[in-house]
Amino acid sequence: MKLKTNLHFHSSEDPLDLFIKYDIYQGIDQAKKEGFKVLGLTCHNKFVYQTEFGDYAKKRGLLLIPGIEISINRGHILILNCDREAENIKTFADLREYKKKNPHIFIIAPHPCYFFFSLNKDLIKNINIFDAIEYSWFSFLFFDKNKKAQRIAQKFKKPFIANSDTHNLKYLKKTYSVIHSKSLNVEAIFEENKKNNFKNVTKKITFWESFSYLLWYFYSQTKVFHFKIIEFLFKLKKIEFSLFARVRTNFKIFLIFIFLNFKH
Repeated sequence: MKLKTNLHFHSSEDPLDLFIKYDIYQGIDQAKKEGFKVLGLTCHNKFVYQTEFGDYAKKRGLLLIPGIEISINRGHILILNCDREAENIKTFADLREYKKKNPHIFIIAPHPCYFFFSLNKDLIKNINIFDAIEYSWFSFLFFDKNKKAQRIAQKFKKPFIANSDTHNLKYLKKTYSVIHSKSLNVEAIFEENKKNNFKNVTKKITFWESFSYLLWYFYSQTKVFHFKIIEFLFKLKKIEFSLFARVRTNFKIFLIFIFLNFKH
């Protein structure tokens, strides 16, 4: 059977991405609507998977794989089919030890060659611990860091699998893989991945899409950052923060974001 797959999926349960507007149930519903059969729930630095999430997905014909996106040396790493103990991984030594104790997990290097949140040199230094390398959805025109990642995957004979790194459901169908598997279960999915028995499907985003996404992302992060600053300052009780100035600045950014979305 052909299984439409995205192994890098975030939802509002993510403690870092507070700006995500859909929860895991809405995400599963949208994935079903678009024909997906496999999702990897990989929130940042926290294992959020619950049995009820998996049951909800199963009733709708999807396999929801528990996972997490951890950070080591500011680089992101996906761990699939893990448990809550994965939250304690802080170093590559920790990751090796965890994999030794849990050989059933599957480790992917997501967006490994970008400027931020990427492994870069740490990928090659620790290449033996990774089961696959990610083909990132974020590429357009002359900006394509996937080429470097693909060269690394080919050199070290690692699967190069496409994921959408979903933070916004409208990008879910932009990049994914179609895995050829005899059954819909975790072991079979990982085995076919290791055999390169899949096909990547991707549609490069336009310059305006990339720019508006970045604007939306950084606007959202700025909003979260402002609230953290306010909370911190109120705790210190040492300085007053101009709420009006914060709202005015964010409103300007919001207007630009709306304009760009209407442009395309």
